[in-house]
Amino acid sequence: VQLQASGGGVVQAGGSLRLSCAASGRIFTIYEMYWYRQGPGKQRELVASISDARINYADSVKGRFTITRDNAKNIMVYLQMNSLKPEDTGVYYCAAGRLDSSDQSWGQGTLVTVSS
Repeated sequence: VQLQASGGGVVQAGGSLRLSCAASGRIFTIYEMYWYRQGPGKQRELVASISDARINYADSVKGRFTITRDNAKNIMVYLQMNSLKPEDTGVYYCAAGRLDSSDQSWGQGTLVTVSS
């Protein structure tokens, strides 16, 4: 499975961005998709996840971020980020949980910078 994330950029506090993640390859093995982020000097944290059965969000983004998935062709996963705060700044990564591996597949990160 290959993952390609895009959509990062610089935005002022209160603004919005939409991140996209395109999955290719053995996508039939994917059972769950994730967005993680890593802020400056911080550990990587799970922001949101989506599967057929559930959607979960970190408490810090509930009500502001929305994760969606489009299975029409390949798998696309989006993270709509509204009311952005400076503390949302970081590198955002998409990842996939796979039925054929105990390891997640990871995409390259996309940088989100929220200025105050």
